[in-house]
Amino acid sequence: MTRLFRPAPLALTIAAAATAGCANAPWSAQTSEPATKASVVEHYADLAHATYEDALITARALDEATDRLIANPTDANLKAAKQAWLAARVPYQQSEVFRFGNAIVDDWEGQLNAWPLDEGLIDYVEAADYQHELGNAGATANIVASNSMTVGGKTLNVATLTPELLADLNEVGGSEANVATGYHAVEFLLWGQDLHGFKTGAGERPVTDYARGSDCTNGNCDRRARYLDAVTDLLVSDLEWMTSQWAPDADNNYREQLTSADADQGVQKMLFGMGSLSLGELAGERMKVALEANSYEDEHDCFSDNTHNSHYYNGQGIQNVYTGTYRRVDGSVVSGPSLSDLVEQTNPELDARLNRQLDASMEALGVMKARAESSQNPMAFDTMIAPGNTEGSGIVNDAIMALVEQTGSIEQAARQLGIEALSPDDAGHAF
Repeated sequence: MTRLFRPAPLALTIAAAATAGCANAPWSAQTSEPATKASVVEHYADLAHATYEDALITARALDEATDRLIANPTDANLKAAKQAWLAARVPYQQSEVFRFGNAIVDDWEGQLNAWPLDEGLIDYVEAADYQHELGNAGATANIVASNSMTVGGKTLNVATLTPELLADLNEVGGSEANVATGYHAVEFLLWGQDLHGFKTGAGERPVTDYARGSDCTNGNCDRRARYLDAVTDLLVSDLEWMTSQWAPDADNNYREQLTSADADQGVQKMLFGMGSLSLGELAGERMKVALEANSYEDEHDCFSDNTHNSHYYNGQGIQNVYTGTYRRVDGSVVSGPSLSDLVEQTNPELDARLNRQLDASMEALGVMKARAESSQNPMAFDTMIAPGNTEGSGIVNDAIMALVEQTGSIEQAARQLGIEALSPDDAGHAF
C-alpha cells in the first residue's frame, strides 16, 4: 500500500541563478577549481533540490488553478487548470532521473506518478471504450459516485474525500492499476476519458462536470470537486516533503545522508539513475511497450495527449545530471561540477561522445515533441503508435535507439570512474 507522506516544515528559497553570460558554459569553464567526486555529488543534490522545488512551485500553481475552477466552473478556468497541469509536468518529469538509485524517491514516487491507471476507480467512464486490467475489482468502483465501495471482499467507507483517504486507496484490492492520487488522477479529473483511440484528440470533460445544481452533468459534481481539491492538496504536500529531503543546511534529511556517504556511492547513484531511466523506463516501459503492443492504454499522459512532453523532459533530466545544469521555471540556470567534468579529466573522447549522444537523444525526442505540436496535421504519441503508422513508429523507434546508444556510453563512463558493474535497470527489455 502506498503511504501518505507528510511534509516536514520547509522554508522555500529559490536557488541562485547563473549569470546570463555563462548560462550554457560548462562548470569547468567557469572556474579553475577541478571537479571532484564529492563536489559532483554535492551539486547533484543541488540539482535535485532545485528540480523538486520547481515541481512544488508549479504544483502549488496547479492547486490554486483547480481551486478557482471549483469555486467558479467556467471554460476559462478549466482551460487555465489544464495549462497549470501541463506546466507542472515540465519540472516533475525532469525529476524522475533522481528516482532510480535513490530508494527514498522510488518508494515515494508512485503516489505522484503511477500509471497506467484504471480511471473507472475514480469517476465515470464510457463502458464501451473502457479498457482496464482484467480481474481488477476496482476498475469500475467510481469513488466520485460512491459513499462506500467493495473491492477485494472489503467494504470501504469513502463518504469523506480527504488526502489521507485517497492515499490509502492506492493499489486497493491488490491491483497496481488502482491509482487514486497523483498527476494522472488530476489529469483524468481535468480532461476525462480519451475516447479517440488512435485518432487525433484528447479527453473532452465538460466544465459542467463541476457545475452546481441543475447545471451539473454526469452527476456528483460536488464530490468530483472535493476529490479534485483533495488530490491536488496531496500533490502539494508530497512535493513539500520531497523538497525538504534535498534541502541544504538541514539536519537529518536525505541530502545530508547522501553527501556524507562515500562519494563513489553518490556517483554510482547518479549514473545508475541516468542509465535506468534512459534504458528500462523511458526507452522500454514508456515507448517500446506501447509501440510493440500498439496500445494507447500504455501511453504515459493518456488523457491529455501530453506524452511527447513527458518523454522529452525525462530525456532532459538525464542530460541535466550528466552536465550538471538545470534551467529553472523562472529562467535561471543552476550549474556546477558535473559527471561530464569528471569523465573529461581522464577520457575526453568518451565525454565528448556521451555529450553528443545526449544531444542526439534530445534531438530525437525533440522531433517527437515538434511533430505532436505541429500547427498543421499534428501527430500525438497515441497516433504515432497506431498499427501501420510508418512515420510515427519511425519517430518513436529513433528516440528508443538514441536512448539505448547513450546508455552504453553511460555504462562506459561508470567504468571510467571506477564503477565496474553499473547494471542499469532494463525492466526486462531486450534491445
